[in-house]
Amino acid sequence: MTSSHPTSSTNNNNNKDEKERPRFFDTKSKSLCWSRAEIVPGRHPERWRKDAAGNIVCKRFCNCQGCLCFEYDHIVPFSKGGESVVENCQILQTRVNRFKSDKEKVDKNEMEGFSCDVKFTDKELDIIEMAVYGDVIRPGNQCRCRTVAEVLGQYKSKSKGNMDACKLP
Repeated sequence: MTSSHPTSSTNNNNNKDEKERPRFFDTKSKSLCWSRAEIVPGRHPERWRKDAAGNIVCKRFCNCQGCLCFEYDHIVPFSKGGESVVENCQILQTRVNRFKSDKEKVDKNEMEGFSCDVKFTDKELDIIEMAVYGDVIRPGNQCRCRTVAEVLGQYKSKSKGNMDACKLP
């Protein structure tokens, strides 16, 4: 005697759809999504970007909770048929992404309203970059290798001249 379970055939179809329609962005899509995001003036573009709401985020702070943290977001939510492709990808500060959730059309002003209230100065971003990456670099040929004390303005080397730390013997 064979028994037919309608739920088992439905489950098989759902599993097939999940395999054909991945839930998460692949590495290439994430990389292209990051490169499409707005560049933060004066900051290294491989380390810092602005999300769709205008918040500064740090590449090393992906999928965490904090004001510089971000997630890769489906512009058209996955639950509403959005695909996990670069054209449907944007970076969003984690807090903003949680607010957006599965909403389809969220105005930039609305997203800004859910952004973290903390805004960082250039000096604070330098300190964070130093702590996270071990150095501070800027676009172009400018070397910005400095110690944490130099970043904080607590130490200025007079004996070493104006040479950057990376050019010292």
